[in-house]
Amino acid sequence: MAKEYKSYSMEVAGRTLTVDIGRVAAQANGAALMHYGDTVVLATATASEKPREGIDFFPLSVEFEEKMYSVGKIPGGFNKREGKPSENAVLTCRVIDRPMRPLFPKDYRNDVLLDNLVLCVDQDASPELLAMLGSSLATSISDIPFDGPCAATQMGLIDGQLIVNPTNGQKQVSELALTVASTREKVIMIEAGAKEVAEDVMIEAIYKAHEVNQTIIAFFDRIIAECGKEKHAYESYKIPEELFEKIRAIVPPEEMEEAVFTDEKQKREANIAKITERLEEAFAEDEEALALLGDAVYQYQKKTVRKMILKDHKRPDGRRIDQIRPLAAEIDILPRTHGSGMFTRGQTQIMNICTLAPMSEAQKVDGLNENITEKRYMHHYNFPAYSVGETRASRGPGRREIGHGALAEKALVPVLPSLEEFPYAIRTVSETMESNGSTSQASVCASSLSLMAAGVPIKDMVAGISCGLVTGDSDDDYLVLTDIQGLEDFFGDMDFKVAGTHKGITAIQMDIKIHGLTRPIVEEAIARTKEARMYIMDQVMAPVISAPRPELSKYAPKIDTITIDPMKIGDVVGKQGKTINKIIEDTGVKIDIADDGVVSVAGTDAQMIKKAIQIIESIVTEIEPGMVMTGTVVRIMNFGAFVQLSPNKDGMVHVSKLSDKRVGKVEDVVNIGDEVTVKVIEVDKMGRINLSMKPGDLADKAKGSKA
Repeated sequence: MAKEYKSYSMEVAGRTLTVDIGRVAAQANGAALMHYGDTVVLATATASEKPREGIDFFPLSVEFEEKMYSVGKIPGGFNKREGKPSENAVLTCRVIDRPMRPLFPKDYRNDVLLDNLVLCVDQDASPELLAMLGSSLATSISDIPFDGPCAATQMGLIDGQLIVNPTNGQKQVSELALTVASTREKVIMIEAGAKEVAEDVMIEAIYKAHEVNQTIIAFFDRIIAECGKEKHAYESYKIPEELFEKIRAIVPPEEMEEAVFTDEKQKREANIAKITERLEEAFAEDEEALALLGDAVYQYQKKTVRKMILKDHKRPDGRRIDQIRPLAAEIDILPRTHGSGMFTRGQTQIMNICTLAPMSEAQKVDGLNENITEKRYMHHYNFPAYSVGETRASRGPGRREIGHGALAEKALVPVLPSLEEFPYAIRTVSETMESNGSTSQASVCASSLSLMAAGVPIKDMVAGISCGLVTGDSDDDYLVLTDIQGLEDFFGDMDFKVAGTHKGITAIQMDIKIHGLTRPIVEEAIARTKEARMYIMDQVMAPVISAPRPELSKYAPKIDTITIDPMKIGDVVGKQGKTINKIIEDTGVKIDIADDGVVSVAGTDAQMIKKAIQIIESIVTEIEPGMVMTGTVVRIMNFGAFVQLSPNKDGMVHVSKLSDKRVGKVEDVVNIGDEVTVKVIEVDKMGRINLSMKPGDLADKAKGSKA
């Protein structure tokens, strides 16, 4: 007998959103089988029975499991099963984590896992969006403490019209890819990629999504009322006020202010280390206090910094509220790379290196979105331990590195030239030399510098900056900070990153630690970031390099393209690739042929590129009588010489056509290996090509082609 379950439905953007509760995964703390269009995602929320010992943070994990059967594919590779999460899966986990994490109790120490299993994909209904909704609902109906629900909506922009939850086809032509998550009252997460969208349009789109989110939250509230479990009690790890009073007696607030009031991270950390050491000595006999001391000192710093900023308008490094740290820009740091740039903002420093390659080096993407099979532009971000003065071996890119790289990539894609304008695959790598706040936005600036230095004809430079926030006891008690450093990020309420050109926004990412932002805060943050990025581009980047160089580095590959009849691709490739491999061997170039007949020839020697193209053109050119061509003698017979006109075409010069004079022996005129000029006299019904080398015939050049 089929299991009984409850099903709920509502309409969102012309498609039906259906939620099944109790149908599957009954042993999870909370589970929701989500349907939107034909996309199906199982969202589950589970929590450990006991808190994890020895930690001072909330241990939340998010998974987004892409199953290839959901799009009717069998995974590649030898194992024929899904492996490590794709880049898209990692980014989806991050975008789910950001609105969910602030809604859990800050002193909750039980492990929580939000797992999203993609079971079926309708290309017009985003599984990523459905996973966000499912995570919120599964947690809300569970017994896990959670101040939800929240909801999420995607927005597009086509011909000036805002589109709610655009289809896959609409996404391909949209000027905006925006995801907004909201609570009942406020916006809690923003993620955007945009084609230089104006600030006022972006704000309109954000709050259009916020309106839609309210209808989804009302729908969720009905489900929670009928299916929600009572929240379980948990062991609180809140620092007792009595301990704070004892700490303040030993370290007065004025001393803590003096300790954190410096623009040097190392000096501040040394000051805090001395304070901590003193407190450890003072509480040496109190094991309970010692166990909480690390978190207590952190909270004391946090309260001190927040009070200094919000009440006294004093920032730890002495800057004004809207002041950017000292800036510097450089290019050509590395002499033999295709392009390099370095951007420094205070104690944050990024070196970016640009590499150009033929399109065969573009990244192949095997995922759930059928329209995304290749990435022409790749931005990679690295965050080594030395950049923050730590000793830690590298274990490859983690979720943070992947996320920061993707954000900078998203910011720069809108200004890249088209493939027709610039037939290259492009990789930029941001190496973090020093970190003290917003390295992702420094990566955007450094990437712009290296791309222009490499001669990539980007439409405009892009700069990025981050704003922070400190809030008080009411919605109108807040302070927005321009260009936050690490301390202000750690102890503040928001990290609002915006990148863009002079014309408009290209990327946004908003992380917050509170239960949402009011519209005035969002508007002020967007206005502040616009002002800051204009200053960075005009006053810092432009004096170093204001436009892409007109020529590529001499170390970059040169690429030329021609278009051939797709039916002739087989002729160029040859049997078992022999023809194309011979061209590559003879010229030292790299050749890529697309299905539509676009041939890209890449190499460092312009003459060899030209030679390869001439050979390819000779292969695909239909030979007609009257054409004058150049070829190589490849075989000699008693009756004449055979001349190779192209790798797959030979013609024959009869002995009587070798010269105006009588020829007794073919070798008297030509030998194997000679390069000769010939005229096509006839192409017979069998396709055989008859040639002439007689000066009289060559003088009459009705039409010609050289190979």
